[in-house]
Amino acid sequence: MTVSEQAAKPPVGSGGAAGGSRRQWLTLGVAGAAAAAGAGLAWWRFSPRSADAQAVDQFWASEFEGLDGAPMGMAVFRGRPLLLNFWATWCPPCVQELPRLNAFHEAHKGDGWQVLGLAIDQLASVRKFLQRAPLAFPVALGGVSGLTLVRDLGNPNGGLPFSVLFAANGAIAQRKIGELSSDDLQQWRASL
Repeated sequence: MTVSEQAAKPPVGSGGAAGGSRRQWLTLGVAGAAAAAGAGLAWWRFSPRSADAQAVDQFWASEFEGLDGAPMGMAVFRGRPLLLNFWATWCPPCVQELPRLNAFHEAHKGDGWQVLGLAIDQLASVRKFLQRAPLAFPVALGGVSGLTLVRDLGNPNGGLPFSVLFAANGAIAQRKIGELSSDDLQQWRASL
């Protein structure tokens, strides 16, 4: 056999062109399965979990420090739809959505809608931020108990921003981890 004939002959065990094609399909199949598993894991990790009734009751019984230092009881918000937004000054998507939430509050407060910002942040940082970008809706400080509440209300990783829509009866109607869009707000409003 000549050198050129040996070079043209496929290596032993390669299966020739058909073997190469099988390897490509196998590689594509494994890559596709890995991508699907990764997407499923991401969906599972970042989608809200259901909150139990005890966590919801605990929220309504909670008090958080207002920006003036006075306690702000959550029970005063019960009885009308409440959009609760967990945010922080150091969180770019939180800061980006705040003007949208403020506009929503201004447009729908006359219809009985309420918005409450619960800052997972330091008082000095929140005050400084609100001097530059004032909000028309109330803001309280969540502190450590606020982060626990984030997890208890269905956000196990504690990612921000995190929003929870409570119906007038106090039950959770919607939740979202991540920035709320204008479409989200319209859909949430239409859902109640």
